[in-house]
Amino acid sequence: MKKGLISFISGIVGAVVGAGTISKIMGRSLANKKNMSDKHLALFLMMNQWVKVKQEDKNISEYFEENNIKRIAIYGMSYVGERLIEELKVSNIEVAYGIDREAKALNMDVEVVTLDDDLKEVDAVVVTAITFFEEIAEKLEKKLECPIISLEDILFEI
Repeated sequence: MKKGLISFISGIVGAVVGAGTISKIMGRSLANKKNMSDKHLALFLMMNQWVKVKQEDKNISEYFEENNIKRIAIYGMSYVGERLIEELKVSNIEVAYGIDREAKALNMDVEVVTLDDDLKEVDAVVVTAITFFEEIAEKLEKKLECPIISLEDILFEI
């Protein structure tokens, strides 16, 4: 009888502990999905602003020209970074290099380095990763003495 009672209690304790573990995992999973959703919404809104800028016959290079910025680096070489390189190809703005955590895995038209590499001086760094701009800017400011600018800010300022 005692053996059966101990097994029963052990089973209940195991179920409660297991349910708590599952609840924690599901909570983390839900939080992760919410973060990804927020990130993609922010990217969508930024890209929407970029389309509006293009529809007004404006170009990002105008921002750089008005601010006497001739040579830039781009932080974040995913889709947004690629689009920025493409847009600036037909301008007088030089993209000196890209910066990305996955530099070694990327095959780009420009040299791509990581934050751990020596960063060459440029007139400005444009950050395309808008959801972590503050953290990225803080790291870049320790390595370079130039303006660190969010692409989102540029698009809303043009």
